[in-house]
Amino acid sequence: MSSSLKCRERCHASKEVALKAIPKATTPLRDFLMEFHYSYFLSPHPCILDTYDVSFETPQYYYFAQEVAPLGDLWQVIEQEGGIEEAELKIVLQQVVPALEFMHSKGLVHRDVRAENILLFSRDLRKVKLTDFGLTRRAGTLVKKRSRSLPTCPPEIWEMVNLEGYHVELGSDVWQIAMLIFIALTAHFPWDKADITDLRFNEFIEWQKRKTTRTPREFKRFTPRLLRMLRRLMEQKPSKRYEITEVNKYYADRWVLIRQGSRFDLTVDDSPGQSSANPNLLSPTYQAEFLAEQRKNSFKGGTLPRLRETTPSAR
Repeated sequence: MSSSLKCRERCHASKEVALKAIPKATTPLRDFLMEFHYSYFLSPHPCILDTYDVSFETPQYYYFAQEVAPLGDLWQVIEQEGGIEEAELKIVLQQVVPALEFMHSKGLVHRDVRAENILLFSRDLRKVKLTDFGLTRRAGTLVKKRSRSLPTCPPEIWEMVNLEGYHVELGSDVWQIAMLIFIALTAHFPWDKADITDLRFNEFIEWQKRKTTRTPREFKRFTPRLLRMLRRLMEQKPSKRYEITEVNKYYADRWVLIRQGSRFDLTVDDSPGQSSANPNLLSPTYQAEFLAEQRKNSFKGGTLPRLRETTPSAR
């Protein structure tokens, strides 16, 4: 939970900030300090929520201060609109993917990439920021499975029993970016859990492993190019998944098939490099937005201070 208030900075200027409140009853002090640490030292990146060097505690809560996101989160838009347009999603990804690239370059894994953790600063989605680093850990850190897994969690997490230990991998964020793409375009989850006992997930795995040529029903609205990307982002083994930077290679491709009556047009040519040249595959509106929204991610972050992570966390 979080709330906002007015505070006075040292320069005596009035500035509204959001206070993130973390309950002491369920959060060890070390976990709070780690979240505050990562939130603060990652915040210089332009696509990560600003965190200020202000923290305090009350008998029930730990607090730290962050910038206010005035327009809520991406999930609220997806839920209200029944999904967002392909062009809008690409604009969002061109901000979130660089944030994850930056984290991965520092050896950090977010582990909770989802629409609720992408905050909005403009209604047209041209300015969004990644937030919530409560689960962030260095790659290779030993942690324990939480008692509750979300539908966005990768299969390696679903396979484990409660409190079983495992090592954090960069591939976790890659899987969750693929889930974000699907959810943003459809406004629902492709399955309830990434486990073979889930029929929809099992159908996907049969296709993903090329045991069948039948595209899973939930994925039939997508072009061959997007299907290719999702297949690689959602490899069963984390080590075989694309690196997060590979998403950048697919922005110029069409992702969603054009509807023809009650069916999707399966004749779309989505071979590499074709989208930008064919006006039927890339609408004029998106061409303008795509060119306008090419982000120049030249941020060269400094050395990130380390916190030792020798104690397995149950988060």
